[in-house]
Amino acid sequence: MSSLRIGQGWDNHRTKEGRPLVLGGVTIPCEFGLDGHSDADILLHAVTDAILGAMALGDIGMHFPDTDPQWKGESSDHFLRHAVKLASELGYHLVNVDSTIVLQRPKLGEYRAKISESLAQILDLPLDSVSVKFKTAEKVGPVGEGLSAEAQAICLLEKS
Repeated sequence: MSSLRIGQGWDNHRTKEGRPLVLGGVTIPCEFGLDGHSDADILLHAVTDAILGAMALGDIGMHFPDTDPQWKGESSDHFLRHAVKLASELGYHLVNVDSTIVLQRPKLGEYRAKISESLAQILDLPLDSVSVKFKTAEKVGPVGEGLSAEAQAICLLEKS
């Protein structure tokens, strides 16, 4: 097995009125949230998939199926911590994460520090090893129309 592993993750969820908007473990004040079996935190789901993918361990749905009632409403930091633990058991540690949240609204710039700090804390990484970027979809497609949101993540793991 190589001493370096790179993983890529992606997630999307429909928007839904009356649900909390949780991104990177931070609740963002908004009139809608994201629909999902868990808390629908697309950022944490994408990072979880990036880590699982880097280790060739499948995806989040294989480990936490949305058909299993025990995961209903679960905080996504549980899923992410599980992926980090699995990587550690295989002798790897996370080096850095680069991520992007694509959401038409609300604007997220003022939450960048809180989301980055939350993600760094969950991953037990220094803040300068966690990148969180925000994009809109320029009013194109389901994300641009406010019908959904997505997140992308890339991570690097190194043999300990």
